[in-house]
Amino acid sequence: MPNSRGLSRTPAFWLVAAALLLLTFAAAAPSPLYVVYQAAWGFSSGTLTVIFAVYAVFLLLALTTVGSLSDFLGRKPLLYGSLLLEAGAMLLFTNADGVGPLLAARAVQGFATGAATGALSATLVDLQPERSPGLGALVNGAASTLGLALGAFGSGLLVQYGPAPRVLVFALLAAGFLLAVAALALIPETAGRRPGALASLVPRARVPRQARRAFAVGTPALVAVWSLGGLYLSLGPSLAAGVLHLHNHLVGGLVVSTMTAAGTLGSLLLRGRPARTTLRFGSTALALGVVGTLAALDRGSAPLFFAMTALAGLGFGATFLGVLSGIAPLAAPAERAELFAAVYVLSYLAFSAPAVAAGFAVPHLGLLTTATGYGAAVALLALAAFGTTFARPRPAARPNPVEPACPVEAGGAVRS
Repeated sequence: MPNSRGLSRTPAFWLVAAALLLLTFAAAAPSPLYVVYQAAWGFSSGTLTVIFAVYAVFLLLALTTVGSLSDFLGRKPLLYGSLLLEAGAMLLFTNADGVGPLLAARAVQGFATGAATGALSATLVDLQPERSPGLGALVNGAASTLGLALGAFGSGLLVQYGPAPRVLVFALLAAGFLLAVAALALIPETAGRRPGALASLVPRARVPRQARRAFAVGTPALVAVWSLGGLYLSLGPSLAAGVLHLHNHLVGGLVVSTMTAAGTLGSLLLRGRPARTTLRFGSTALALGVVGTLAALDRGSAPLFFAMTALAGLGFGATFLGVLSGIAPLAAPAERAELFAAVYVLSYLAFSAPAVAAGFAVPHLGLLTTATGYGAAVALLALAAFGTTFARPRPAARPNPVEPACPVEAGGAVRS
């Protein structure tokens, strides 16, 4: 229940949604700057993708350790701590003068984001209007992906047209996070303290027996989806500049925004459809979009590149939604957190490891050749995912239906 000096339930809900939007905005903000850092400090594409991947590694570490801590300490203490840590990461970015400080900033940001998303996601569900029981899950996913799209676009805009391109966006975000901490003091606490906090820090990721076949069948789709996401968020702006010769940093941000915004649209359009139908549509769109994107890069066509990126993004959103829709209902409530942790362990490994491999391949093979090989592998995995949808499913108990999380969500479903 809201306290007498704080906000009532509905405005508190939307305030938390705004904080999540700010968090995911910050997650995408460095993407348009990678080419700027690379030009300023002269590091390789391999180093660039390591800088990108360290964020995913530390985010995953936070998700699987402190992701459920707000269930035991209360939501607000974890929100205060993680958002203050996020503000600190933004200040590290403003003072970064080389690869080492940049790695440190991305590591702190990744951990802070992983810690905050679990608490923010849980608070959204706690505060959702009683007349709209699915609104928390919907806003959680939509705010996450919309924040990524806006973050890449807004950062690209400031980098291209604002002063101090390596400082301004992060200084504004640091101020935004400090304001968010002050504003969240007004929301009611929705979870009391209870014992078990230390035990909750032990990483847990397990696929329940009844969900193992569905998880195995969905693995090619998960790897395809998140590998594509890793390619776009790490090397997307480099492809725009190096292959399409679009050196405007706003365009680099638009590459990421197009993919993530289309992913949101894909998940919303197919929400509520059968998992197999969603997965078939998503994997087909993903494969066609990736092949079309490679054709656009080969022809040097920017309009075709963005059109096919949007198609691949639709497939991204639908495919991930289809996988989660198929496996999430197979876990009992007590098993669900560990199942989602397993999903995100696989997803973030696919998000980071192939992108790093691609980054180190670029100096030897070239950007276009590396992107072509990478994209071909993603397309083949998408086709494999499509093929698995025709396998005859085995009967399985469906302990409790659950609303699946939206794609590109920074782990909100893991331990909420």
